[in-house]
Amino acid sequence: MTPSNANEDAFTTPPLVKSRAQTLPAAPVGARLRTLLTFSLAVAVALAVHLFVSKKEPALETRSYTVFLCAVLAIALLTAPAQVLWSSLRRWRQNMHPILAAVALLLCLWEIITSGLRLLPLPYFPSPAKVLQSLISDRMLLFDSTWHSLILLISGYALLFDSTWHSLILLISGYALGVVAGLISGICIGWSSPIRYWGMPVLKVVGPIPATAWIPLAMVISPSAVVSAAALIALAVWFPVTMLTASGISNTRASYLDVARTLGAGRGYLIFRVAVPAAIPNIFIGLFMGLGASFLTLVVAETVGVKSGLGWYVSWAQGWAEYGKVFAALVIMAAFFSTIMTMLFKVRDRVLVWQKGVIKW
Repeated sequence: MTPSNANEDAFTTPPLVKSRAQTLPAAPVGARLRTLLTFSLAVAVALAVHLFVSKKEPALETRSYTVFLCAVLAIALLTAPAQVLWSSLRRWRQNMHPILAAVALLLCLWEIITSGLRLLPLPYFPSPAKVLQSLISDRMLLFDSTWHSLILLISGYALLFDSTWHSLILLISGYALGVVAGLISGICIGWSSPIRYWGMPVLKVVGPIPATAWIPLAMVISPSAVVSAAALIALAVWFPVTMLTASGISNTRASYLDVARTLGAGRGYLIFRVAVPAAIPNIFIGLFMGLGASFLTLVVAETVGVKSGLGWYVSWAQGWAEYGKVFAALVIMAAFFSTIMTMLFKVRDRVLVWQKGVIKW
């Protein structure tokens, strides 16, 4: 390589954008093989412990969990040869198998503590087999509305998954309303000095109050529990989105605005083509903060007044001492909320792709 080519390569390949594969040595074949076998071994241990412990449990409650562990173990063993020809599968297994192995061992420890040693009191702490059985067998209590019954009859969803559907609708409607209101108020407060003068005191007084503290007042004012719950979620989202949007708009570099004005840009162009794009990183931080607050408000609002949803399901199951169903709902909540958060991360990565190599994610 000539000096000129070396200099050119130094400028065209910044060190921040180099992948770890270029900077770290490849792991030995034996180490990779041990990593891939760790998950299969962990599942096998969990299956062996379950078969030993399940002798004390009713066969109806443990059969589904046995089938589940056998299926996971079979998939882990059957996909092992496929990774030789499938590079994407090989990379995924190398990256995820330690985490999956840890999950399998945690399930094994959970069953030992609950079903094996009985260290935690029943029925408050059921075994993973009981939780899985609750996920499968709860197919009771259809709702009365015609369209809702039609959806349940067509899809065959259980009460738990029906509650998830209600929570999804309520979360999306409240979150969307809060985001729209937060963006509008944030842009206005961040751009206009008179609006900021009157709006910031209101924001500082109303914003820090938790949205759940307004539940008694919302139940009195609103004629519908669903409407009040959506309004509370919107309020929880509105405050962080407004604050971060206003901060991003007000901190837009003056040089950007001066250049745009020099080229003849009007107020609308300055706001939506200069200030808002410059504030997008701050806006996404507000969206993430609002999403976390919306999860909390959703569950609390459903336990108080709404007659459907995951929060209502947890309260209903706890009232009947069905703690297996409570833990099943917690599993659905974890998958439900983490999926929505991951989708927002994907949108952030697509919109802010220019930040890669500049900001560490």
